[in-house]
Amino acid sequence: MRSIDNFPGLSLGRKLLGTSRKTRIVSASALFLAACAFGAAGVAPMAPDAADLPVKSITEELAIPTLADQIASLEAGDIRYYREERVRPGDTLATLLKRLGVDDEAAASFIKADALARNVLQLKAGRQVQAQTSASGALQRLSATLVDTAGNPVKTIVVSRDGDKFKSSETSAKLERRIEMQSGEIRSSLFAATDAAQIPDSVASQIVDMFSTNIDFAADLRRGDRFNVVYETFWQDGEFVRAGRVLAGEFVNNGSTYQAVWFDEPGNRQGGGYYAFDGRSLKKAFLKSPLEFSRISSGFSMRSHPISGQWKQHQGVDFAAAVGTPIRAAGDGVIDFIGTQNGYGNVVVIKHWNDYSTAYAHMSRFAGGLHKGSKIGQGEVIGYVGMTGWSTGPHLHYEFRVNNTPRDPLSIEVPNAQALAGAELQRFRSVASDMQHRFALLSPGERGNIKVASR
Repeated sequence: MRSIDNFPGLSLGRKLLGTSRKTRIVSASALFLAACAFGAAGVAPMAPDAADLPVKSITEELAIPTLADQIASLEAGDIRYYREERVRPGDTLATLLKRLGVDDEAAASFIKADALARNVLQLKAGRQVQAQTSASGALQRLSATLVDTAGNPVKTIVVSRDGDKFKSSETSAKLERRIEMQSGEIRSSLFAATDAAQIPDSVASQIVDMFSTNIDFAADLRRGDRFNVVYETFWQDGEFVRAGRVLAGEFVNNGSTYQAVWFDEPGNRQGGGYYAFDGRSLKKAFLKSPLEFSRISSGFSMRSHPISGQWKQHQGVDFAAAVGTPIRAAGDGVIDFIGTQNGYGNVVVIKHWNDYSTAYAHMSRFAGGLHKGSKIGQGEVIGYVGMTGWSTGPHLHYEFRVNNTPRDPLSIEVPNAQALAGAELQRFRSVASDMQHRFALLSPGERGNIKVASR
């Protein structure tokens, strides 16, 4: 007898349905459900073709206004005109308003009479003025930005219509600060080089101030000397307003490179100072003289006292100057004494860092707002020359003390201000690194023989 396995069809059916009766029933049910599913898919209707769908056209006529109607509509509306003009040399209010399209006698009279609005007449050539007028030329609004060279805040003056009258207002201008980098090469003079590089004159003057201790700009410059400078500029609505502070400078003079970088210090009355890239201050701790213009009338030496006639050591330096000449603090510090003191007359004593102190005697009067404990910045005016106390004429008696012992300020080795340390040094290194990167972009070649500037 032949085995069922010898019949291929029966063998396949047995494998699909199983060998036991229960297994064959379950398998048959599954095959039946699968057949029903395929059958349903075969007879399900398909979505209609979009090309066979009916299309209905709708036409509607729109009324187009005539040209006359459009002109009448525009004339009925409140049309405003905006114009902007630059102030020209020799401009008067009348010529400026005419170019701005302003035909308004009341507005012109208000600007001439109002104290704030009159500042528009003081604008320098090149400054921009904006005006908003009606179709007839009646002024609706006029604005101008005032900038001066004294470091005062930039202001925007606005003259606006208020019914049948006008009013003026002043607001602080919102300026955009930019950082610019420029380089130049000396051909004849520094200012000729900065002009060629389109560097503002105020920046050029700061370059001179930064490096004047190391470079005599009248005698030491050589053809081919180079400089790099990073500085602030301030803009309003895309218009240059003014240049700001030099943030870093580098000058190559006769093969030697001098560098300095500005560092903001919140506790510093000057806002900060210039430092070498290693954090050493480039500012001398003390001024050479507390008076800008004076002559030495008596030095630190033995002398016959002009009043007592006794032969004794003069423990300071006398600077002869006219009564009222401003007296500057020689260095940063705190007022330790202010008042009258025997032969010194009106005197101020300032305590500095590292046991240094300075005294200023025979003042005619003190600067306002000073008292014991007041913080003083180098160069700040503390009083005025006089002849109070034991004095035979107007002069300043200036003493330089170390541990309360008088020293000759003209011969002592004046130290630099304190170097940065701690957290301030870490913050400075980030600033210095950015400036060094900028210098590298300006001068990608060999960078050797670098020295720091001194102040």
